[in-house]
Amino acid sequence: MKTILQAINLTKTFKSGKIKVPALRGLSLKVNEEEFIAIMGPSGCGKSTLLHLLGGLATPTGGQVLIDGEEISTSKDSVRTDIRRRKIGFVFQRFNLLPTLSAMANLRIAQEIHGNSNSNQEDIHKILRLLGLGEKIHHKPSELSGGEQQRLAIGRAIINKPSILLADEPTGNLDSYSSKTVLNMMQELNQTFSQTILMITHNPEAATVANRVIEMRDGKIISPNTT
Repeated sequence: MKTILQAINLTKTFKSGKIKVPALRGLSLKVNEEEFIAIMGPSGCGKSTLLHLLGGLATPTGGQVLIDGEEISTSKDSVRTDIRRRKIGFVFQRFNLLPTLSAMANLRIAQEIHGNSNSNQEDIHKILRLLGLGEKIHHKPSELSGGEQQRLAIGRAIINKPSILLADEPTGNLDSYSSKTVLNMMQELNQTFSQTILMITHNPEAATVANRVIEMRDGKIISPNTT
């Protein structure tokens, strides 16, 4: 199985005044194509920091990040931005949908932002049907439930067919029913459409949908990091 995402001896240190606060301490990780990995750990253990580094949203203090074998941690911002647009989809705890636009328009603008100016309306319809939102294409986010908004956010993340989906506590703001619906959707994306997914969560129930669970403590992986 091909390694699609890799961290090599990653470190990240933040400064608080004159004090240096280590967030990651020499962490290494391999993610293979078509895997669904859940990363668990208590608040402050470095989970979100790791996700931001793997997605090229931040630069490490030391170590390397490779996406499809391409080293991004020392790349220029413009290069990292291009790689994110082509290869990575993000889902966050906050939905970050555009409130004045319909479900369809939220996906269309995501296509355009990613450089796909000739947006394919049929692709959007297919994604919305997959998400169970086929009857709500003209609804604005405020007219959707929390679970529906998060499913739409997932649709926005995958509309351009990224190689990797990075999700940071995607069910953190949802009730149990909506959480289960969103997690089932992510599991279907992985199992049926071979989407590689790396999900941050503190919820053991959420982690059960993944096919590999990694535990973090104090900026390090403490469970066996097998591939």
